[in-house]
Amino acid sequence: MNIHAARQLLSRFGGLLLTLFLSSIVIFSAMLLTPGDPVVALAGGVRPTPEMIDAIRAQFYLDQPVWIQYLHWIQNVLTGDFGTSFVYKTPVIDLIAPRFGITFLLVVYTVVLIIVFGIGSGILAAQKGGATDRGVLVATSIGVSMPTFVVAIVLIWVFGRVLGWFPVYGAGQGFFDNLYHLTLPAISLAVLYIAYMSRITRGAIVAQQHAEHVGTAVVRGIPRGQIFRKHVFLNASPTILSVSGATVAGLFAVAAIAEQAFGLGGIGSLLTEAAARKDLPVVQTLSLLLVALFVVLNVIVDVVIAVIDPDSAKSRRNA
Repeated sequence: MNIHAARQLLSRFGGLLLTLFLSSIVIFSAMLLTPGDPVVALAGGVRPTPEMIDAIRAQFYLDQPVWIQYLHWIQNVLTGDFGTSFVYKTPVIDLIAPRFGITFLLVVYTVVLIIVFGIGSGILAAQKGGATDRGVLVATSIGVSMPTFVVAIVLIWVFGRVLGWFPVYGAGQGFFDNLYHLTLPAISLAVLYIAYMSRITRGAIVAQQHAEHVGTAVVRGIPRGQIFRKHVFLNASPTILSVSGATVAGLFAVAAIAEQAFGLGGIGSLLTEAAARKDLPVVQTLSLLLVALFVVLNVIVDVVIAVIDPDSAKSRRNA
């Protein structure tokens, strides 16, 4: 990576900070505009008296202008204080920390499936062609049309109820038991993305196979495997990586569907529950966390692409 690429990446890092700042404003403002009064949740389920309402508003700065509320919130966030849950009456970080591990493991498990079966089948289809290519295209056409919740229902019925091979509720105890319990949720999340990544990978590789430099390498008598590694896959990898980065980041948000279906209790299901109960500190913290994960993962992808192919990284930033 040359000096120009390094400067571009520093600029990208500055853009990351600006994105997080603007996102924090949007997240904070959007939650305040949602219907309902958080004072009801803060009152602990009892009908609050006017005096109690005034005390609660003063305690949580709800009687202050929005911009002052935001400054208090962002100052606390920057110091590691994410507030206290309105509903659970415990620090938000204490709610998120134990749940994040399950969501993280679920996403990692899903990513492994996407890499093995999605990118793997795309490479196979592009390399073999013919019936294999047509079979992969048919399978991916079905896969991209299958919503996650539908796949989850089918998996629960077939592999959980009928065959009884996998548990259908809870995350288990211990690493290997976690993996056992997360198998069906990971598959339900991965199916659509496997199909999508297979198509992206196949298209990128087929495009490189017809490139002029590949034809030149064939004429020069370079071994087929070396041509694929150095001239086809390496040049197709920026496209595959750029899509993969967005996919992985998006999985943290989409994981809520599988978590709800299988009762995993990760951050996705916590976000859904907190939004329904207007637990503002939890929703704001999780929303900011998801935005940060998305932006950071995309910056990491930019770094990797800049190392592999600086020209592709520059095109991606200008896109």
